[in-house]
Amino acid sequence: MHMLHRLCLLVLCLGIVGATHAKTINTEAVNLRVETLKSGFSHPWGITELPDGDLLITERNGNLKRLTPNGLVVSILGTPKNVFQEGQGGLLDIALAPDFATNQRLYLSYAAVDEQGQAGTEVMVATLSKDVLIDSRVIFKALPKRGGGRHFGSRLLVTPEYLYITLGDRGHRDRAQFADDHLGTLVRLHHDGTVPESNPFVQTPSKQSEVFSFGHRNIQGIALDNNGTRIWAHEHGPQGGDELNVILAGENYGWPTITHGVNYGLGTQIGEGTSKPGMRQPVYYWEPSIAPSGMTMVNSQQFPMWQGDLLLGSLKFGLLVRLELENGQVRHEERMLEGQFGRIRDVIQARDGSLLILTDRRNGSVLRVTPLPQS
Repeated sequence: MHMLHRLCLLVLCLGIVGATHAKTINTEAVNLRVETLKSGFSHPWGITELPDGDLLITERNGNLKRLTPNGLVVSILGTPKNVFQEGQGGLLDIALAPDFATNQRLYLSYAAVDEQGQAGTEVMVATLSKDVLIDSRVIFKALPKRGGGRHFGSRLLVTPEYLYITLGDRGHRDRAQFADDHLGTLVRLHHDGTVPESNPFVQTPSKQSEVFSFGHRNIQGIALDNNGTRIWAHEHGPQGGDELNVILAGENYGWPTITHGVNYGLGTQIGEGTSKPGMRQPVYYWEPSIAPSGMTMVNSQQFPMWQGDLLLGSLKFGLLVRLELENGQVRHEERMLEGQFGRIRDVIQARDGSLLILTDRRNGSVLRVTPLPQS
């Protein structure tokens, strides 16, 4: 009996260790089940789902991990060697090529350091061969590289035609107004890294041909509308003034000439105010700042009540933010999960319609969000 009792305790303990932790979260329209799929990731930054259901997760320290449905974590070899791991820098976003199912190509964005110790955002395309990246090549370098660990942007959006790369001003705010280099811009390329002839500044020698829009501070989220015609992006403001924008070709989004934020600590005005002719106004902005992160637009049949809504993370308050849209404007904002799971770095929609969330911490987690049945 004594041995049987010990065996039962052992089985019980093993079951507890392997159990999935879940919470029930009440929201305005639906109750959510939030379960922890796996923890132990070092400041995870980007996540994508492979056709076979495995997840690829970037860690800011330069590692790329594969998470299988049964919870196995495998390291992927062949990641960039010159990853700059300082401040906001590191291995950042990941996205699959549209034809990944046939050629296993994917994109990685990261902060890269040069021989002089200067850093900037780069994008690499590579082929995933089992658990190794092969045939890799750099298809974009944000120039000029600068010192410090601020404002790399680095979200990737892949559409059927283009690759969009979000950037930041690298702390050199005035450069965002010129588009004669890549600081403070959003870049559009073909999937192979070449520049589309339809880019707005291809025929303007004083501006960079890769630039699609400019006047940005630090774009940390980007998503394509469900109808494939509108690009949404949000960026960090300074103290206050985080912005949600609709991105249009060749447009100037104002930073730092106009902003709804103020200088850190001092609270003094930046630039010339909050509006100026020829500069785009945000669709929506946050005061105080929420430090928005990865963003997706809902088209999941699991969440019919949220169809066409934007979901984004908040680093500052540990939020999952839902923005209800109507005619291109934000009709309503709902804040969920506040502080319950820590800083939320990314949110995507899985192929089964559930939501996947990354928490940004030393022991970061992958969370799955599903609706609970209505009673």
